[in-house]
Amino acid sequence: MAAQGTSAAPAPMTGGLLALTSIALALGTFMQVLDGTIANVSVPTIAGNLGVSASQGTWVITAFAVANGVSVPLTGWLMGRYGVVKTFVGSVILFTIASFLCGISWNLDSLIIFRVLQGAVSGPMIPGSQALLIMIFPPQKRGTALAIWSMTTLVAPICGPILGGYISDNFAWPWIFLINVPVGIACALICWRNMASRETPTFKRPIDRTGFMLLLIWVGALQVMLDTGKDVDWFNSTAIVVEAIIAVVGFIAWVIWELNTEFPIVDLSLFKSRNFAFGTLAFCLGYAVFFGNNLLLPVWLQTQMHYIATWAGLVVAPSGIVAVVLTPFIARAIAKVDARWVATLSMVAFAATYFLRSGYSPDADFWSLAMPSLIQGVAMSSFFISMVTLSLNGVPPNQVPQASGLSNFARITAGSFAASLATTVWDRSEAMHQTRLAETMSAFDPAWKLAIGSLHSAGLTTQQAIGGVTQQVVTQAYLLATLDFFRISAWVVVAMIPVIWLTKRAMASGPAHAGAD
Repeated sequence: MAAQGTSAAPAPMTGGLLALTSIALALGTFMQVLDGTIANVSVPTIAGNLGVSASQGTWVITAFAVANGVSVPLTGWLMGRYGVVKTFVGSVILFTIASFLCGISWNLDSLIIFRVLQGAVSGPMIPGSQALLIMIFPPQKRGTALAIWSMTTLVAPICGPILGGYISDNFAWPWIFLINVPVGIACALICWRNMASRETPTFKRPIDRTGFMLLLIWVGALQVMLDTGKDVDWFNSTAIVVEAIIAVVGFIAWVIWELNTEFPIVDLSLFKSRNFAFGTLAFCLGYAVFFGNNLLLPVWLQTQMHYIATWAGLVVAPSGIVAVVLTPFIARAIAKVDARWVATLSMVAFAATYFLRSGYSPDADFWSLAMPSLIQGVAMSSFFISMVTLSLNGVPPNQVPQASGLSNFARITAGSFAASLATTVWDRSEAMHQTRLAETMSAFDPAWKLAIGSLHSAGLTTQQAIGGVTQQVVTQAYLLATLDFFRISAWVVVAMIPVIWLTKRAMASGPAHAGAD
Protein backbone atom coordinates (compact mmCIF):
# COMPACT_ATOMS: atom_id res chain seq x y z
CA MET A 1 0.00 0.00 0.00
CA ALA A 2 2.40 2.62 -1.21
CA ALA A 3 1.50 6.21 -0.61
CA GLN A 4 0.96 8.42 -3.59
CA GLY A 5 2.30 11.98 -3.55
CA THR A 6 5.48 13.88 -3.06
CA SER A 7 7.75 13.13 -0.17
CA ALA A 8 8.49 16.77 0.59
CA ALA A 9 5.70 18.98 1.84
CA PRO A 10 5.08 22.17 -0.19
CA ALA A 11 6.23 25.46 1.27
CA PRO A 12 3.72 27.38 3.40
CA MET A 13 1.72 30.14 1.74
CA THR A 14 2.46 33.81 2.27
CA GLY A 15 0.94 37.22 1.63
CA GLY A 16 -2.35 37.71 -0.17
CA LEU A 17 -2.57 34.06 -1.26
CA LEU A 18 -2.41 32.93 2.36
CA ALA A 19 -5.04 35.48 3.41
CA LEU A 20 -7.45 34.58 0.58
CA THR A 21 -7.12 30.83 1.14
CA SER A 22 -7.52 31.22 4.91
CA ILE A 23 -10.74 33.17 4.41
CA ALA A 24 -12.07 30.49 2.04
CA LEU A 25 -11.26 27.71 4.52
CA ALA A 26 -12.80 29.68 7.36
CA LEU A 27 -15.96 30.12 5.27
CA GLY A 28 -16.17 26.34 4.89
CA THR A 29 -16.13 25.91 8.67
CA PHE A 30 -18.50 28.84 9.09
CA MET A 31 -21.11 27.36 6.75
CA GLN A 32 -21.12 23.98 8.43
CA VAL A 33 -21.36 25.30 11.99
CA LEU A 34 -23.87 27.98 10.93
CA ASP A 35 -26.24 25.38 9.50
CA GLY A 36 -26.24 23.57 12.82
CA THR A 37 -27.84 26.61 14.50
CA ILE A 38 -29.39 28.83 11.81
CA ALA A 39 -32.60 26.80 11.66
CA ASN A 40 -33.15 26.82 15.46
CA VAL A 41 -35.03 30.12 15.55
CA SER A 42 -36.71 29.40 12.21
CA VAL A 43 -38.42 26.17 13.31
CA PRO A 44 -41.81 27.81 14.07
CA THR A 45 -41.72 29.68 10.74
CA ILE A 46 -40.77 26.57 8.76
CA ALA A 47 -43.35 24.45 10.59
CA GLY A 48 -46.10 27.00 10.00
CA ASN A 49 -45.23 27.41 6.33
CA LEU A 50 -45.20 23.65 5.75
CA GLY A 51 -48.35 23.03 7.78
CA VAL A 52 -46.85 20.94 10.60
CA SER A 53 -46.46 21.41 14.35
CA ALA A 54 -43.41 23.09 15.90
CA SER A 55 -42.37 19.76 17.47
CA GLN A 56 -42.40 18.12 14.02
CA GLY A 57 -40.41 21.07 12.72
CA THR A 58 -37.55 20.13 15.05
CA TRP A 59 -36.89 17.15 12.76
CA VAL A 60 -35.17 19.70 10.53
CA ILE A 61 -32.58 20.13 13.30
CA THR A 62 -32.23 16.50 14.36
CA ALA A 63 -32.01 15.19 10.77
CA PHE A 64 -28.96 17.35 10.08
CA ALA A 65 -27.30 16.63 13.41
CA VAL A 66 -27.63 12.83 13.36
CA ALA A 67 -26.55 12.55 9.70
CA ASN A 68 -23.54 14.75 10.42
CA GLY A 69 -22.64 12.68 13.48
CA VAL A 70 -22.82 9.36 11.62
CA SER A 71 -20.67 10.71 8.77
CA VAL A 72 -17.85 11.85 11.07
CA PRO A 73 -16.29 8.35 11.51
CA LEU A 74 -15.87 8.13 7.70
CA THR A 75 -13.82 11.33 7.53
CA GLY A 76 -10.46 9.76 8.35
CA TRP A 77 -10.89 7.01 5.76
CA LEU A 78 -11.99 9.48 3.06
CA MET A 79 -9.03 11.80 3.68
CA GLY A 80 -6.58 8.91 3.63
CA ARG A 81 -8.10 7.43 0.48
CA TYR A 82 -8.61 10.57 -1.62
CA GLY A 83 -6.50 13.24 0.07
CA VAL A 84 -7.48 16.09 2.38
CA VAL A 85 -7.89 18.69 -0.38
CA LYS A 86 -10.14 16.56 -2.61
CA THR A 87 -12.19 15.39 0.37
CA PHE A 88 -12.71 18.91 1.72
CA VAL A 89 -13.53 20.50 -1.65
CA GLY A 90 -15.82 17.59 -2.57
CA SER A 91 -17.61 17.94 0.75
CA VAL A 92 -18.10 21.68 0.20
CA ILE A 93 -19.50 21.11 -3.30
CA LEU A 94 -21.94 18.43 -2.13
CA PHE A 95 -22.92 20.57 0.87
CA THR A 96 -23.68 23.47 -1.48
CA ILE A 97 -25.86 21.26 -3.68
CA ALA A 98 -27.68 19.89 -0.63
CA SER A 99 -28.25 23.44 0.64
CA PHE A 100 -29.84 24.38 -2.67
CA LEU A 101 -32.12 21.34 -2.46
CA CYS A 102 -33.13 22.30 1.10
CA GLY A 103 -34.03 25.76 -0.19
CA ILE A 104 -36.37 24.40 -2.85
CA SER A 105 -38.04 21.80 -0.60
CA TRP A 106 -41.79 21.54 -1.19
CA ASN A 107 -42.86 19.83 2.05
CA LEU A 108 -41.48 18.63 5.38
CA ASP A 109 -40.56 15.17 4.08
CA SER A 110 -38.45 16.55 1.24
CA LEU A 111 -36.77 19.07 3.57
CA ILE A 112 -35.86 16.33 6.06
CA ILE A 113 -34.42 14.14 3.28
CA PHE A 114 -32.29 17.02 1.97
CA ARG A 115 -31.20 17.96 5.50
CA VAL A 116 -30.06 14.37 6.02
CA LEU A 117 -28.05 14.66 2.80
CA GLN A 118 -26.65 18.03 3.89
CA GLY A 119 -25.54 16.64 7.24
CA ALA A 120 -24.11 13.44 5.74
CA VAL A 121 -21.84 15.21 3.24
CA SER A 122 -20.66 17.86 5.71
CA GLY A 123 -18.71 15.50 7.97
CA PRO A 124 -15.25 16.30 6.50
CA MET A 125 -15.72 20.09 6.38
CA ILE A 126 -14.65 21.01 9.92
CA PRO A 127 -11.69 18.58 10.32
CA GLY A 128 -10.67 19.26 6.70
CA SER A 129 -10.58 23.03 7.15
CA GLN A 130 -8.56 22.65 10.34
CA ALA A 131 -6.01 20.33 8.73
CA LEU A 132 -5.61 22.55 5.65
CA LEU A 133 -5.23 25.74 7.69
CA ILE A 134 -2.39 24.14 9.63
CA MET A 135 -0.87 22.94 6.35
CA ILE A 136 -0.72 26.34 4.62
CA PHE A 137 0.60 28.36 7.58
CA PRO A 138 4.30 28.42 8.54
CA PRO A 139 5.06 26.27 11.60
CA GLN A 140 5.75 29.32 13.78
CA LYS A 141 2.27 30.67 12.94
CA ARG A 142 0.35 27.46 13.53
CA GLY A 143 -1.24 29.06 16.58
CA THR A 144 -2.66 31.75 14.31
CA ALA A 145 -4.17 29.08 12.06
CA LEU A 146 -5.86 27.36 14.99
CA ALA A 147 -7.05 30.71 16.34
CA ILE A 148 -8.73 31.48 12.99
CA TRP A 149 -10.38 28.05 13.02
CA SER A 150 -11.51 28.34 16.67
CA MET A 151 -12.89 31.86 16.30
CA THR A 152 -14.86 30.79 13.22
CA THR A 153 -16.50 27.95 15.12
CA LEU A 154 -17.49 30.40 17.87
CA VAL A 155 -18.69 33.25 15.64
CA ALA A 156 -20.97 31.01 13.55
CA PRO A 157 -23.26 30.08 16.49
CA ILE A 158 -23.67 33.81 17.22
CA CYS A 159 -24.61 34.62 13.64
CA GLY A 160 -26.81 31.54 13.17
CA PRO A 161 -29.80 32.49 15.34
CA ILE A 162 -29.61 36.19 14.41
CA LEU A 163 -29.23 35.57 10.68
CA GLY A 164 -31.85 32.81 10.68
CA GLY A 165 -34.29 35.05 12.53
CA TYR A 166 -33.69 38.06 10.29
CA ILE A 167 -34.12 36.02 7.11
CA SER A 168 -37.30 34.34 8.40
CA ASP A 169 -38.82 37.68 9.42
CA ASN A 170 -37.84 39.75 6.38
CA PHE A 171 -37.52 37.31 3.49
CA ALA A 172 -38.52 33.63 3.37
CA TRP A 173 -37.18 30.64 5.30
CA PRO A 174 -35.69 28.90 2.18
CA TRP A 175 -33.05 31.64 2.09
CA ILE A 176 -31.48 30.34 5.32
CA PHE A 177 -30.25 27.49 3.10
CA LEU A 178 -29.90 29.26 -0.24
CA ILE A 179 -27.38 31.77 1.15
CA ASN A 180 -24.92 28.86 1.31
CA VAL A 181 -24.90 28.51 -2.47
CA PRO A 182 -22.73 31.52 -3.47
CA VAL A 183 -20.53 31.09 -0.39
CA GLY A 184 -20.03 27.39 -1.09
CA ILE A 185 -19.18 27.99 -4.75
CA ALA A 186 -16.60 30.66 -3.86
CA CYS A 187 -15.09 28.48 -1.11
CA ALA A 188 -14.74 25.43 -3.38
CA LEU A 189 -13.26 27.37 -6.31
CA ILE A 190 -10.69 29.26 -4.23
CA CYS A 191 -9.60 26.21 -2.22
CA TRP A 192 -9.25 24.00 -5.31
CA ARG A 193 -7.42 26.66 -7.32
CA ASN A 194 -4.95 27.43 -4.53
CA MET A 195 -4.45 24.00 -2.97
CA ALA A 196 -4.93 21.33 -5.67
CA SER A 197 -1.15 21.08 -6.01
CA ARG A 198 -0.82 20.57 -2.25
CA GLU A 199 -2.79 17.34 -2.06
CA THR A 200 -1.79 15.05 0.78
CA PRO A 201 -0.47 11.50 0.15
CA THR A 202 -3.14 8.85 -0.32
CA PHE A 203 -3.24 5.15 0.44
CA LYS A 204 -5.67 2.29 0.08
CA ARG A 205 -7.10 1.06 3.34
CA PRO A 206 -10.02 -1.33 3.93
CA ILE A 207 -13.26 0.29 4.97
CA ASP A 208 -15.47 -1.27 7.60
CA ARG A 209 -18.67 -1.48 5.52
CA THR A 210 -20.44 -3.81 7.93
CA GLY A 211 -19.66 -1.59 10.91
CA PHE A 212 -20.84 1.49 9.07
CA MET A 213 -24.12 -0.14 8.00
CA LEU A 214 -24.80 -1.34 11.55
CA LEU A 215 -24.06 2.17 12.80
CA LEU A 216 -26.55 3.64 10.32
CA ILE A 217 -29.19 1.12 11.31
CA TRP A 218 -29.13 1.55 15.10
CA VAL A 219 -28.60 5.32 15.11
CA GLY A 220 -31.27 5.83 12.42
CA ALA A 221 -33.81 3.59 14.18
CA LEU A 222 -33.23 5.30 17.52
CA GLN A 223 -33.51 8.78 16.03
CA VAL A 224 -36.75 7.96 14.18
CA MET A 225 -38.15 6.45 17.39
CA LEU A 226 -37.31 9.60 19.38
CA ASP A 227 -38.66 11.92 16.69
CA THR A 228 -41.99 10.15 16.14
CA GLY A 229 -42.69 8.55 19.52
CA LYS A 230 -44.48 11.54 21.02
CA ASP A 231 -46.91 11.65 18.09
CA VAL A 232 -47.99 7.98 18.35
CA ASP A 233 -48.09 7.48 22.14
CA TRP A 234 -44.68 5.83 22.32
CA PHE A 235 -44.68 2.09 23.10
CA ASN A 236 -48.40 1.78 22.50
CA SER A 237 -47.41 1.96 18.83
CA THR A 238 -46.16 -1.20 17.10
CA ALA A 239 -43.85 0.89 14.91
CA ILE A 240 -42.11 2.39 17.96
CA VAL A 241 -41.64 -1.06 19.51
CA VAL A 242 -40.10 -2.36 16.27
CA GLU A 243 -37.80 0.66 16.01
CA ALA A 244 -36.68 0.20 19.62
CA ILE A 245 -35.88 -3.48 19.03
CA ILE A 246 -33.94 -2.64 15.86
CA ALA A 247 -31.99 0.07 17.72
CA VAL A 248 -31.07 -2.21 20.65
CA VAL A 249 -30.18 -5.26 18.54
CA GLY A 250 -28.32 -3.08 16.02
CA PHE A 251 -26.32 -1.39 18.77
CA ILE A 252 -25.30 -4.68 20.39
CA ALA A 253 -24.33 -6.17 17.03
CA TRP A 254 -22.36 -3.02 16.16
CA VAL A 255 -20.41 -3.09 19.43
CA ILE A 256 -19.56 -6.78 19.03
CA TRP A 257 -18.47 -6.26 15.43
CA GLU A 258 -16.35 -3.17 16.14
CA LEU A 259 -14.55 -4.88 19.01
CA ASN A 260 -13.61 -7.87 16.86
CA THR A 261 -12.93 -6.54 13.36
CA GLU A 262 -9.38 -5.71 12.25
CA PHE A 263 -10.18 -2.28 10.80
CA PRO A 264 -13.12 -0.85 12.82
CA ILE A 265 -14.80 2.31 11.62
CA VAL A 266 -15.03 3.35 15.28
CA ASP A 267 -12.26 2.20 17.63
CA LEU A 268 -14.23 1.35 20.77
CA SER A 269 -11.07 0.14 22.52
CA LEU A 270 -10.35 3.81 23.22
CA PHE A 271 -12.89 3.63 26.03
CA LYS A 272 -10.37 1.55 28.00
CA SER A 273 -8.74 4.90 28.81
CA ARG A 274 -10.31 6.32 31.96
CA ASN A 275 -9.95 9.90 30.78
CA PHE A 276 -11.45 9.20 27.38
CA ALA A 277 -14.39 7.23 28.82
CA PHE A 278 -15.41 9.67 31.56
CA GLY A 279 -14.35 12.75 29.59
CA THR A 280 -16.49 11.70 26.62
CA LEU A 281 -19.44 10.89 28.91
CA ALA A 282 -19.33 14.36 30.48
CA PHE A 283 -18.74 15.96 27.06
CA CYS A 284 -21.76 14.23 25.52
CA LEU A 285 -24.21 14.84 28.35
CA GLY A 286 -23.11 18.45 28.83
CA TYR A 287 -23.42 19.13 25.10
CA ALA A 288 -26.78 17.33 24.93
CA VAL A 289 -28.23 19.60 27.63
CA PHE A 290 -26.74 22.67 25.94
CA PHE A 291 -28.10 21.66 22.52
CA GLY A 292 -31.57 20.87 23.86
CA ASN A 293 -31.79 24.22 25.65
CA ASN A 294 -30.57 26.17 22.63
CA LEU A 295 -33.33 24.55 20.57
CA LEU A 296 -36.16 24.87 23.09
CA LEU A 297 -35.61 28.48 24.16
CA PRO A 298 -36.23 30.10 20.73
CA VAL A 299 -39.23 27.84 20.10
CA TRP A 300 -40.80 28.85 23.43
CA LEU A 301 -40.07 32.54 22.85
CA GLN A 302 -41.78 32.51 19.46
CA THR A 303 -44.73 30.22 20.14
CA GLN A 304 -45.66 31.41 23.64
CA MET A 305 -43.95 34.77 24.28
CA HIS A 306 -44.82 36.17 20.83
CA TYR A 307 -41.24 37.07 19.93
CA ILE A 308 -40.37 37.37 16.27
CA ALA A 309 -37.54 35.13 15.07
CA THR A 310 -35.01 37.99 14.97
CA TRP A 311 -35.51 38.92 18.62
CA ALA A 312 -35.53 35.27 19.67
CA GLY A 313 -32.10 34.99 18.05
CA LEU A 314 -30.89 38.14 19.83
CA VAL A 315 -31.87 36.67 23.21
CA VAL A 316 -29.27 33.89 22.83
CA ALA A 317 -26.67 35.97 20.93
CA PRO A 318 -24.85 37.38 24.03
CA SER A 319 -23.53 33.92 24.88
CA GLY A 320 -21.56 33.77 21.63
CA ILE A 321 -20.17 37.27 22.04
CA VAL A 322 -18.90 36.53 25.54
CA ALA A 323 -17.43 33.22 24.35
CA VAL A 324 -15.48 34.94 21.56
CA VAL A 325 -14.02 37.46 23.99
CA LEU A 326 -13.08 34.95 26.70
CA THR A 327 -11.85 31.99 24.62
CA PRO A 328 -8.31 33.36 23.97
CA PHE A 329 -7.82 33.90 27.72
CA ILE A 330 -9.20 30.44 28.57
CA ALA A 331 -6.92 28.89 25.92
CA ARG A 332 -3.86 30.44 27.58
CA ALA A 333 -5.02 29.57 31.08
CA ILE A 334 -5.68 25.91 30.35
CA ALA A 335 -1.99 25.42 29.50
CA LYS A 336 -1.21 26.21 33.15
CA VAL A 337 -4.34 25.04 34.99
CA ASP A 338 -5.68 21.51 35.41
CA ALA A 339 -8.39 21.04 32.76
CA ARG A 340 -10.68 19.51 35.40
CA TRP A 341 -10.98 22.90 37.10
CA VAL A 342 -11.75 24.62 33.78
CA ALA A 343 -14.35 21.95 32.96
CA THR A 344 -15.89 22.39 36.40
CA LEU A 345 -16.09 26.15 35.79
CA SER A 346 -17.98 25.50 32.55
CA MET A 347 -20.46 23.17 34.26
CA VAL A 348 -21.04 25.63 37.11
CA ALA A 349 -21.64 28.42 34.58
CA PHE A 350 -24.07 26.24 32.59
CA ALA A 351 -25.92 25.33 35.79
CA ALA A 352 -26.12 28.99 36.85
CA THR A 353 -27.51 29.86 33.41
CA TYR A 354 -30.27 27.27 33.61
CA PHE A 355 -31.13 28.07 37.24
CA LEU A 356 -31.53 31.75 36.30
CA ARG A 357 -33.74 30.81 33.34
CA SER A 358 -35.88 28.66 35.62
CA GLY A 359 -36.89 31.91 37.33
CA TYR A 360 -38.41 33.54 34.23
CA SER A 361 -41.81 35.17 34.73
CA PRO A 362 -44.68 35.68 32.23
CA ASP A 363 -43.89 39.41 31.99
CA ALA A 364 -40.10 39.06 31.65
CA ASP A 365 -38.62 41.72 29.36
CA PHE A 366 -35.92 41.21 26.74
CA TRP A 367 -32.99 41.99 29.05
CA SER A 368 -34.26 39.64 31.74
CA LEU A 369 -34.48 36.87 29.15
CA ALA A 370 -31.07 37.64 27.64
CA MET A 371 -29.07 38.15 30.84
CA PRO A 372 -28.48 34.41 31.56
CA SER A 373 -26.96 34.12 28.08
CA LEU A 374 -24.02 36.21 29.28
CA ILE A 375 -23.20 33.56 31.87
CA GLN A 376 -23.69 30.84 29.26
CA GLY A 377 -20.96 32.55 27.24
CA VAL A 378 -18.53 31.88 30.09
CA ALA A 379 -19.54 28.21 29.98
CA MET A 380 -19.13 27.98 26.19
CA SER A 381 -15.66 29.57 26.27
CA SER A 382 -14.35 26.93 28.67
CA PHE A 383 -16.51 23.87 27.90
CA PHE A 384 -15.22 22.65 24.54
CA ILE A 385 -11.51 23.24 25.08
CA SER A 386 -11.52 21.67 28.56
CA MET A 387 -13.51 18.62 27.49
CA VAL A 388 -11.30 17.95 24.48
CA THR A 389 -8.19 18.30 26.68
CA LEU A 390 -9.59 15.89 29.28
CA SER A 391 -10.82 13.24 26.86
CA LEU A 392 -7.65 13.16 24.75
CA ASN A 393 -5.27 13.15 27.70
CA GLY A 394 -3.34 9.88 27.73
CA VAL A 395 -4.41 8.84 24.22
CA PRO A 396 -1.34 7.79 22.17
CA PRO A 397 -0.52 10.38 19.44
CA ASN A 398 -1.19 7.87 16.64
CA GLN A 399 -4.71 7.30 18.01
CA VAL A 400 -5.62 10.97 18.53
CA PRO A 401 -7.40 11.32 15.14
CA GLN A 402 -9.56 8.26 15.85
CA ALA A 403 -10.24 9.44 19.40
CA SER A 404 -11.17 12.92 18.21
CA GLY A 405 -13.49 11.47 15.56
CA LEU A 406 -15.18 9.13 18.05
CA SER A 407 -15.61 11.94 20.58
CA ASN A 408 -17.18 14.20 17.95
CA PHE A 409 -19.45 11.41 16.70
CA ALA A 410 -20.69 10.73 20.24
CA ARG A 411 -21.15 14.43 21.00
CA ILE A 412 -23.07 15.30 17.82
CA THR A 413 -25.26 12.20 18.06
CA ALA A 414 -26.05 12.96 21.71
CA GLY A 415 -27.09 16.47 20.66
CA SER A 416 -29.48 15.16 18.02
CA PHE A 417 -31.05 12.71 20.49
CA ALA A 418 -31.37 15.51 23.06
CA ALA A 419 -33.22 17.74 20.60
CA SER A 420 -35.90 15.09 20.16
CA LEU A 421 -36.15 14.34 23.87
CA ALA A 422 -36.34 18.05 24.76
CA THR A 423 -39.53 18.63 22.78
CA THR A 424 -41.05 15.41 24.13
CA VAL A 425 -40.34 16.30 27.75
CA TRP A 426 -41.58 19.85 27.13
CA ASP A 427 -44.90 18.77 25.58
CA ARG A 428 -45.58 16.14 28.27
CA SER A 429 -44.78 18.58 31.06
CA GLU A 430 -47.08 21.17 29.48
CA ALA A 431 -49.95 18.66 29.32
CA MET A 432 -49.45 17.80 33.00
CA HIS A 433 -49.42 21.46 34.07
CA GLN A 434 -52.43 22.27 31.92
CA THR A 435 -54.39 19.45 33.55
CA ARG A 436 -53.46 20.65 37.04
CA LEU A 437 -54.36 24.25 36.25
CA ALA A 438 -57.69 23.17 34.75
CA GLU A 439 -58.49 21.14 37.87
CA THR A 440 -58.22 24.28 40.01
CA MET A 441 -60.64 26.24 37.84
CA SER A 442 -64.44 26.17 37.83
CA ALA A 443 -67.33 28.43 36.97
CA PHE A 444 -67.68 29.19 40.70
CA ASP A 445 -64.04 30.21 41.12
CA PRO A 446 -63.83 33.98 41.89
CA ALA A 447 -60.69 34.28 39.74
CA TRP A 448 -62.49 32.59 36.83
CA LYS A 449 -65.49 34.92 37.21
CA LEU A 450 -63.19 37.94 37.38
CA ALA A 451 -61.32 36.92 34.23
CA ILE A 452 -64.51 36.25 32.27
CA GLY A 453 -66.06 39.48 33.54
CA SER A 454 -63.07 41.60 32.50
CA LEU A 455 -63.13 40.09 29.00
CA HIS A 456 -66.90 40.69 28.81
CA SER A 457 -66.33 44.34 29.65
CA ALA A 458 -63.78 44.49 26.85
CA GLY A 459 -66.53 43.55 24.37
CA LEU A 460 -65.94 39.78 24.02
CA THR A 461 -68.75 37.26 23.96
CA THR A 462 -68.90 34.51 26.58
CA GLN A 463 -67.48 31.98 24.13
CA GLN A 464 -64.65 34.33 23.15
CA ALA A 465 -63.93 35.09 26.80
CA ILE A 466 -63.70 31.39 27.68
CA GLY A 467 -61.40 30.87 24.71
CA GLY A 468 -59.20 33.75 25.88
CA VAL A 469 -58.93 32.38 29.41
CA THR A 470 -58.18 28.90 28.05
CA GLN A 471 -55.36 30.31 25.93
CA GLN A 472 -53.91 31.97 29.02
CA VAL A 473 -53.99 28.61 30.80
CA VAL A 474 -52.11 26.99 27.89
CA THR A 475 -49.53 29.80 27.88
CA GLN A 476 -49.03 29.48 31.63
CA ALA A 477 -48.70 25.68 31.32
CA TYR A 478 -45.99 26.06 28.68
CA LEU A 479 -44.19 28.58 30.89
CA LEU A 480 -44.22 26.14 33.81
CA ALA A 481 -43.04 23.32 31.51
CA THR A 482 -40.21 25.52 30.24
CA LEU A 483 -39.11 26.43 33.76
CA ASP A 484 -39.18 22.73 34.71
CA PHE A 485 -36.96 21.93 31.74
CA PHE A 486 -34.43 24.60 32.70
CA ARG A 487 -34.40 23.39 36.30
CA ILE A 488 -33.85 19.75 35.29
CA SER A 489 -31.09 20.85 32.89
CA ALA A 490 -29.31 22.66 35.72
CA TRP A 491 -29.31 19.59 37.96
CA VAL A 492 -28.15 17.29 35.14
CA VAL A 493 -25.18 19.58 34.55
CA VAL A 494 -24.38 19.68 38.27
CA ALA A 495 -24.41 15.87 38.28
CA MET A 496 -21.68 15.91 35.63
CA ILE A 497 -19.17 17.64 37.91
CA PRO A 498 -18.27 14.46 39.88
CA VAL A 499 -17.84 12.61 36.56
CA ILE A 500 -15.23 15.19 35.52
CA TRP A 501 -13.22 14.45 38.65
CA LEU A 502 -13.15 10.72 37.88
CA THR A 503 -10.62 11.60 35.16
CA LYS A 504 -6.90 12.10 35.70
CA ARG A 505 -5.19 15.47 35.83
CA ALA A 506 -4.81 16.93 32.32
CA MET A 507 -3.00 19.97 30.93
CA ALA A 508 -3.49 21.43 27.45
CA SER A 509 0.27 21.47 26.94
CA GLY A 510 0.49 17.71 27.47
CA PRO A 511 1.30 15.06 24.87
CA ALA A 512 -2.28 14.39 23.90
CA HIS A 513 -2.93 17.98 23.08
CA ALA A 514 0.18 18.22 21.04
CA GLY A 515 -0.83 15.18 19.18
CA ALA A 516 -4.20 16.65 18.48
CA ASP A 517 -2.64 19.69 16.96
